[in-house]
Amino acid sequence: MPRTISLKELVKKNGSMATMLLVVIFVGMGEKMAERFLPLYLIALGGSTWAVGFLNSMDNLLSALYSFPGGYLSDRIGFKKSLQLFTAVAMFGYLLVILVPAWQAVLVGSVFFIAWTAVSLPAIMSMVSKVVPKERRALGVSVHSFTKRIPMALGPIAGGAIIGAFGRVDGVRIAFGAAFVMGLVALILMQRFMADDVVEKADLDRRKATRTRDLFSPALRSLLASDILIRFAEQIPYAFVVIWAVDNNRLTALQFGLLTTIEMVTAMLVYIPVAWMSDRYGKKPFVLITFGFFTAFPLVLLFSRSFPMFVVAFIIRGLKEFGEPTRKALIMDLAPEEAKARTFGAYYLIRDVIVAIAALSSAWLWNISPAANFITAACFGVVGSALFAVFGRDVRKAA
Repeated sequence: MPRTISLKELVKKNGSMATMLLVVIFVGMGEKMAERFLPLYLIALGGSTWAVGFLNSMDNLLSALYSFPGGYLSDRIGFKKSLQLFTAVAMFGYLLVILVPAWQAVLVGSVFFIAWTAVSLPAIMSMVSKVVPKERRALGVSVHSFTKRIPMALGPIAGGAIIGAFGRVDGVRIAFGAAFVMGLVALILMQRFMADDVVEKADLDRRKATRTRDLFSPALRSLLASDILIRFAEQIPYAFVVIWAVDNNRLTALQFGLLTTIEMVTAMLVYIPVAWMSDRYGKKPFVLITFGFFTAFPLVLLFSRSFPMFVVAFIIRGLKEFGEPTRKALIMDLAPEEAKARTFGAYYLIRDVIVAIAALSSAWLWNISPAANFITAACFGVVGSALFAVFGRDVRKAA
């Protein structure tokens, strides 16, 4: 017989979830005001395209390396303490960029502020799995993804306006100053309103008994392999999109911020209806459609030479989020019940370490030509989509 949830417990859970969403907005808003313009900032401070490619590679590699300890800590000390620790680490990275106006300081600071998204995601997914029923997980993840896109939509516009007013160097540093303040607000919210996540000794014993190699079922391995190839398609052009738009095709920083807003709004419009359908009709078709949009974006970007065409490209980029919450929900469904956060972290560790290699090659491809960069990315997308179409499994089929 299922355990009855008391009103007090329900309020606690909803309060923690609401606080988590506010934290995502505050930290994300501060981060996205500056993060999208870091390639321009690096070059303005004397860095080369190799520094841009290295930053993107670091982003993937460090996100990978932080994912597993993020999941491990969440399973060990609970999601609240984990999120507080990760936010404080990110704030330290912001301070380095604010206080030291050198491109080398960006690379050092990124070791800390890249950490938040990577290490916090397993903790957030662990919270969702505890609060949301299994048959509604895609919808629960979509609520988080929807909320996360609010700062991703608004942050670049604010950042573009600040850079337009104060220049690339001072503007980015001012944006990071705002990020620091918003991180401080997030810490206060977590301490005041997020319920303590008590980890029982019996839970710890079960988690210790689950070996890392037992975390991945054949169905989860298939999803991981396809996802790796799709992330090659995403990350090879990722750092150079802003350079292609602003330097090669003479868009303004504000216009690029508007394009990012269009991307985020597009994603937000499809999240909830797609999650509703995937919870009822199976997750594989929606994940496969998502992989198709990942593949199409670099090809459309290659032919984007005017602002209206860039709008079309960024709508497609927004549609690549079509089934992303569904994919995350599928990971949780396929993960062992006693090790959700650890499995999520291990998945991202393996994926992003491999993808970091592709990101490092992005500068080499870009220096050959933008076409070489974009077409290579699309080819990886085709292979990844085909692999998932043949070998990918839904939860019910996998079971």
